Parts: sequence; structure tokens; C-alpha cells
Amino acid sequence: MHLVPADRADRRTIDGHRVCDAIAAIGEPGHVRTWADRFSLLADAKRLALLLALHRTGPLAVSDLAIATGMNDPAVSQALRLLRAAGVVEGEKEGRVVRYRVVDAEVQGLLKHCTADGGTVDLP
Repeated sequence: MHLVPADRADRRTIDGHRVCDAIAAIGEPGHVRTWADRFSLLADAKRLALLLALHRTGPLAVSDLAIATGMNDPAVSQALRLLRAAGVVEGEKEGRVVRYRVVDAEVQGLLKHCTADGGTVDLP
């Protein structure tokens, strides 16, 4: 059981080889934390709706996203602030208008899977 950390090496295992495989599959704690943070961002239905809209249509302004999602402008802005801080979206300013787009490739891949059936995702 070469992958078992020293602080757990004295514990009895049932399938030692599978324990090592499981440890390898989990990987580095920092990597797991990064994915947990991504999933946390996607766990909110309103943020997910914004991301799905941006994924399907490309760059959109706050007011257009508000209309598309049924949210109000301040709620969209707040959600975009969180997504921007996490590096998931970026805004591009054109005059007085800022259009947002998804820039995180991993999130784009997840969104592609969400819409892989070609249909729409029902959101509240």
C-alpha cells in the first residue's frame, strides 16, 4: 500500500490495492478543492442559468441576461461578480456596454455536457 499516507498506514484495509487506486483517483487536495469550488459556483440555479445562456449565445450584457433568465439586473450583476472573481467569466467593455462570456475551459466543458442532448435544461 505504497500510496497510503503515513498517518493512515496503521489502519486495516480490506482491499489494499483498491485503496491505493482510490487515493490515486482522488489526487492532490488542492485539485479536489478547485473542483469543489467550481461545483459550488454551478450549484446555484441562477448562476447556472447565466452560464448556460452565455455558453449557448456568446457574450451578453447584464440587462439582456436579466431578461433571458428572469432575474433582475442587480441579481445578475452580483452573480457575475462572483463568477468573474472565480475566473469563470470575463467582461468586455464596448463603449458603455459590458458583455460577459465564459472563459473557464473546464466550466465550458461541464456546460457542454449539461446541454449535450441538444435540448434545454429546465431551471426555476
